[in-house]
Amino acid sequence: MAGAKRGILLVLCLAVVLVALGSGGVEARKRGKQSLGFYELRRGEFSMVVTNWGATILSVRLPDKNGHIDDVVLGYKNIGSYVNDTTYFGALVGRVANRIAGGRFTIRDHAYHTYRNDGNNTLHGGHRGFNQVFWSVRERVTGEFPHITFAYRSYDGEQGFPGNLDVLVTYKIDGDCSYSVTMYARPLDKPTPVNLAQHTYWNLRGHGNGTVLRHAVQIFASAVTPVGRGLIPTGAVTPVAGTPFDFRAPAAPGAHIAEVEGGYDINYVLDGETDGQGVRKVAVVSEADSGRVMELWADQPGLQFYTGNMLKGDEGKGGAVYPKYAGMCLETQDYPDAVHEPAFPAEVYRPGQLYKHYMLYKFSISK
Repeated sequence: MAGAKRGILLVLCLAVVLVALGSGGVEARKRGKQSLGFYELRRGEFSMVVTNWGATILSVRLPDKNGHIDDVVLGYKNIGSYVNDTTYFGALVGRVANRIAGGRFTIRDHAYHTYRNDGNNTLHGGHRGFNQVFWSVRERVTGEFPHITFAYRSYDGEQGFPGNLDVLVTYKIDGDCSYSVTMYARPLDKPTPVNLAQHTYWNLRGHGNGTVLRHAVQIFASAVTPVGRGLIPTGAVTPVAGTPFDFRAPAAPGAHIAEVEGGYDINYVLDGETDGQGVRKVAVVSEADSGRVMELWADQPGLQFYTGNMLKGDEGKGGAVYPKYAGMCLETQDYPDAVHEPAFPAEVYRPGQLYKHYMLYKFSISK
């Protein structure tokens, strides 16, 4: 009952705040103890806007080969549309990203039941996961390399997960056309699964400019974790060679998407040598018309590749309408449903253990 009342209050709080996105400014609206803010990080022509509602990325703007600046991430036209959103546009999702089969798991012989918001399964932390809460601003720094850190205390029993959990995420512009996302989480009193993910939808032609089916995608992975009913992994790890899931060389998603039921939505088992800190290049996306190229570097074992299969003419920023395949997500993560698969990398953290997840996006123009 307390959780339901809390959710209703958050909906009422945000439903009255209809703020057009993309203004590039900073605005805060206070409602009781909560404060809704929009924060721009800028370095030259490269900029991004984030909000503490769901620690969400609202826009990323950069020039194309002709110097024209576009916003290359999908998003809603006003903040009210993010309330009860099920597309997860730009959100920080958790406590456990992706799916937990049956909405239940066991730790030390104790069964936990999480909110089932995807059929019989839990998806991205439940009905009101980390994308549906206010985060506080822990630190904000302007200047040559601006950054902002959001913090959230997830309480014991939130969406059914055990223990109190402190979570931080920092968005930082690291260079002329690059930014990083650094996520930390630390259980305070009980073992709990943790698997955070950043859920931005990308279209390098500019949001609202058609589909991503002709983008060139390269994923540095030789295998995937195949799924069965409800997109739950079977527990197997299978090679991508000779299948529509093979993106080891750059390929357009549209080339074989008809062979993939519903479109791409699967976890890749990442290859590659790290830089000594566990970080390696995991994907490269390019788009010929704009000349834009995006490299993704990260330190997680998996990458969920999703082609916006559930978009159905969603109304976006600036009057844009997002059809199916209007954007793609590249979500570095632990493997889905790892709480039920002993062979997958473990995602249960004990009190005092530190979860860390680092991503680096590098943008350039192809010659």
